[in-house]
Amino acid sequence: MAIKIHVVYWPKYEKFKKELLSLFEPGQIEVTGEGTPNSTGKFEVEIVGGKLIHSKMNGDGFVNNKEKMEKIVEAIRAAL
Repeated sequence: MAIKIHVVYWPKYEKFKKELLSLFEPGQIEVTGEGTPNSTGKFEVEIVGGKLIHSKMNGDGFVNNKEKMEKIVEAIRAAL
């Protein structure tokens, strides 16, 4: 069964989702997203079930470099 990843996102969600999915075998992860129309700049990535693995609000910033993406990927791989 796939690990479920949920993203509370900013406008580049589709690009992030596509890149994240490309780093795993088909069926390993499922990515869903939720926009924040009343709040801008929020970006949270969690493994469904409560494990927050990236939070702009907690100081992680946007996923705008390789190191940040690798941190997210490593956390997901550890959960597989």
